[in-house]
Amino acid sequence: MGSFSIWHWLVVLLIVVLVFGTKKLKNIGGDLGGAVKGFKDGMKDGSHPDTPVPPASQVTASQGPSAAPADNKTTIDVEARNKS
Repeated sequence: MGSFSIWHWLVVLLIVVLVFGTKKLKNIGGDLGGAVKGFKDGMKDGSHPDTPVPPASQVTASQGPSAAPADNKTTIDVEARNKS
């Protein structure tokens, strides 16, 4: 805390509370906490997907006449399995 003692910091805290009031300080603390939580959640979103992507060996394409509609577009039937 540098050259200031605990008593100096208590006086500064008392002056801040008298100037701003406890309600205003509580709102500022809540806003700051919400911002930190939002930042942490934002950092988590990009690192790990919630649903695992199946390996390419588990993806199967449907073979047969029902797989292609009349307008020559192909339909791929995909089945994903989760490993337990």
